[in-house]
Amino acid sequence: MAKPLALADNSFENEVIASKQPVLVDFWASWCPPCKMVEPTIGELAQEISDKVKITKINVDQNPKSASDYNIMGVPTFILFKDGKEVTRRVGAQSKAQLLDMLET
Repeated sequence: MAKPLALADNSFENEVIASKQPVLVDFWASWCPPCKMVEPTIGELAQEISDKVKITKINVDQNPKSASDYNIMGVPTFILFKDGKEVTRRVGAQSKAQLLDMLET
């Protein structure tokens, strides 16, 4: 049963930038109600499409370098990376359909 991969500042480069497959990063915080709301959806995506897209999460409070590097101003923020580059970004709670649409980019 696949789960979202928990990232940290020291693993971001290797797991996201150097990844051969597309990576969806969920920038979140423990105090954020919308982040908690989309958590089950992120889990579902990890189970359903992890063969096509790496689904990851990073806590912005515990990993301020990554949050700063990508100018995260609000959480949740979802960024899709392909070939180590940011392809698209969405801020705020997203439905499963919206996240799947984002992954089609």
